[in-house]
Parts: sequence; structure tokens; C-alpha cells
Amino acid sequence: RSFLNREDIGIILISQCLAELIRHAVEAHSRPLPAILEIPSKEHPYDPAKDSVLRRARGLFTPDDLR
Repeated sequence: RSFLNREDIGIILISQCLAELIRHAVEAHSRPLPAILEIPSKEHPYDPAKDSVLRRARGLFTPDDLR
């Protein structure tokens, strides 16, 4: 949580498997900075359905917007 309050951090990179452990904190973060980006790890496959950024982006567009 201390990373979220620092002014000198713009992006937080976190592996998706670790983001799952603190999903409540990742989902509660609503400020634009720092941005939290979930990345795949070597040991765990990436699941786009669990990515909080992708889920928020899907809510911004309709299928007609992407045509």
C-alpha cells in the first residue's frame, strides 16, 4: 500500500499470480497514478479474464466502437 501513496512512482508492475493474492487492494485502487499493470510470470500462465486493467477497459467500449 505504501507504493500507492508515493508521488515518485507512476507505474507498478506486478505479476498476475501475486495480484490475485491482493486482488481486493488492486480492485480498490481507482486513481490514475500510479497505474497498476499485471504481467505474466514464468511459472503461471497469463489469464486476461483476471486482469483488472482489461476488465475496466472493456467497460469503456462497446463492440460497435471497435469496428
